[in-house]
Amino acid sequence: MGEHEIRGQLSGEQHRAFMRCLLRDLRALEYMIGHGMIESGVRRIGAEQEMFLVDRSWRPAPTALEVLGLVDDPHFTTELARFNLEVNLDPLTFGGDCLSRMERQLQDLLERAQEAASAFGTQIMLAGILPTLRKSDLGLENMTPMPRYFSLNRAMSSMRGGAYEFHIRGVDELLVKHDSVLVEACNASFQVHFQVGAEEFARLYNIAQLVAAPVLAISTNSPLLFGKRLWRETRIALFQQAVDTRSTHHHLRERSPRVSFGRKWIDESVIELFKEDIARFRVLISTQELDNPLKKLEQGEVPELKALRLHNGTVYRWNRACYGVSNGKPHLRIENRVMPSGPSIVDEIANAAVWYGLIAAFTNMDLDPRQEMEFAEAVENFHAAARLGLSAEFHWRDGETYPARDLTLRELLPMARQGLADGHIAAEDIDRYLGIVEERVRSRNTGSRWILSSLAGMKEKGTTGERLNAITAATLSRQATDDPVHRWEPARLAEAGGWKHNYLKVEQFMTTDLFTVHDDEPIDLVANLMEWEHIRHVPVEDHQNRLVGLVSYRALLRLLARGHEFEDKRTIPVAEVMRKELITISPETTSLEAMELMEKHQIGCVPVVKDERLVGIVTERDFMDIAGELLEEKLKED
Repeated sequence: MGEHEIRGQLSGEQHRAFMRCLLRDLRALEYMIGHGMIESGVRRIGAEQEMFLVDRSWRPAPTALEVLGLVDDPHFTTELARFNLEVNLDPLTFGGDCLSRMERQLQDLLERAQEAASAFGTQIMLAGILPTLRKSDLGLENMTPMPRYFSLNRAMSSMRGGAYEFHIRGVDELLVKHDSVLVEACNASFQVHFQVGAEEFARLYNIAQLVAAPVLAISTNSPLLFGKRLWRETRIALFQQAVDTRSTHHHLRERSPRVSFGRKWIDESVIELFKEDIARFRVLISTQELDNPLKKLEQGEVPELKALRLHNGTVYRWNRACYGVSNGKPHLRIENRVMPSGPSIVDEIANAAVWYGLIAAFTNMDLDPRQEMEFAEAVENFHAAARLGLSAEFHWRDGETYPARDLTLRELLPMARQGLADGHIAAEDIDRYLGIVEERVRSRNTGSRWILSSLAGMKEKGTTGERLNAITAATLSRQATDDPVHRWEPARLAEAGGWKHNYLKVEQFMTTDLFTVHDDEPIDLVANLMEWEHIRHVPVEDHQNRLVGLVSYRALLRLLARGHEFEDKRTIPVAEVMRKELITISPETTSLEAMELMEKHQIGCVPVVKDERLVGIVTERDFMDIAGELLEEKLKED
């Protein structure tokens, strides 16, 4: 979005003025394309690396501004959240050792970022979604304090007209609401760019769409969100829902999400994409710092097209068209936003090598994707790759359907190899990067597979928080080795660290798989739930999931002592037995505070509540487990 002043919640006059600037920019771009002013015959590549900052407890660390201040390097910039950073690599001419040079620069920049982060007790981590992120980390206090981010949040929330709703189903199911756009900060990607000429843009963009699914399938690294096992690349579903400004409606009106794969192949020009985005998506933010591009063209200058670029930055196609100016020359790029951050630097460069190689190979084949496949099939392939990774099946150019793994090994990797060779990429780089992908695909051990296998290997040992901490700690440890993910040893529970890392806050160990009742249900149901599920406390909710009471095992004993039997007597509603005056805590409450509260009030259970809704429960048994782990740790020290 740049550093210029950004405005959200536009008045009618401001909206009309910015829209006129936007349309003027589009006319200027059409003029430049029509008069051959867009740079052509040059292939450049580039990349943007998004990353997380984590603290010593493997949790997100809101230290981005402090790290940026210390590293003091223009390659680095902020992201939406205070626990994210982005680094922009220098553009490189496609050819020779450009891929290994990209790797070396990224390695050098991340080492410098890590050195700065260490001063604040934090580490840099590459991950599509940080496993230890919790919903409580997504409050506005963690939004980077810059006007453009708050303006974007206000504009999107206003257009949305209500809470953001998330529903993603995989092995587990996520169904949750949130009140801001900050959920977008759960995602981190490795975005790569490919500069193309205006005259070839349409065909190459369509090729990028064609190969997006197989590239995503080999790259997946984001199978977890809030501890739930969802899609192999959950970023795809999460990002679309995180910035979706549409609200539900009774009628079947078609409305496009701001994050999408697209609706059709393009036919002639990049202008088609910009026109569609202007037509379908309202302006969210604007700036006053706008020049007249047509006057600049008359004066022989190259316009920046700030309005067009600003609007384009709020429409998130997975393959996005980008306009830029480099060395005084305007150019066009295809930006691939498909690939996740991580699991290692070399894995990322290897993924990029496949994408660059496939684009080059299909370009040299003089292939027109519009004649090869229905666009709906490309969309279906893309979502199948996001859900299933290498287990997906793809519709392909010959009309047949193939397993992603077989298609990659038999056809796509050899094509990528030829495309890189035709681009005069160094032979040793081709062998290294494509060899990594081939071994990964043969072993099926993508980043997502490593995370899920590690999680399964821990079985039910430890708490969910401990297992997520272990995966995060193991990822950081293995990233430091520079080994690709298919060679990583599984994460071990012991890597989670001591009890201080796993029990600082109640959200790290509270029980979230709850059995609840309503106050009008029979107390007999509570008694049976306690017997069936071996629990001693049953929360009582209303129909909006608000906590209204709690029934304890002791309450049932008192009921029995008064002579009540659970058979052949009048039905007693839960409301007559439950305790209504409750002590509750939030997920962010520290373990020590929760323990002191339970001791003070002599209670064996504390419900965990967020925004009046029940989200978990902590019992005295949980603290017995903490005490046992602490005792074991102390005995080992002695």
